[in-house]
Amino acid sequence: AVTLAELAAGPHATPDAEERARRQDRLQWAAATWDALPFDVDAARMYGRIFAATRAAGRSSRARLADLLIASTAAANGLSLYTRNPSDFSVLGRLVTVTAL
Repeated sequence: AVTLAELAAGPHATPDAEERARRQDRLQWAAATWDALPFDVDAARMYGRIFAATRAAGRSSRARLADLLIASTAAANGLSLYTRNPSDFSVLGRLVTVTAL
């Protein structure tokens, strides 16, 4: 569900009408294609571990809250985290499997 929340914010984050339409299309496609995983108790516990790993590496966790919540949800469900920015998650070590897109 956090991924969908991040995608839902996208159209509101750009003043460009064409880009806003593309982002809205992406959100609609994602909502129709996936069953969103909830951010549940297991994901919350995993977030604590991911937060700690991020802080220990000297990286900011606040600026990347949505990304870390998504990583936590993936890890709690035994799933890989698919991202275009795998280096952003290199500090997570064995907590979550990161797959580059």
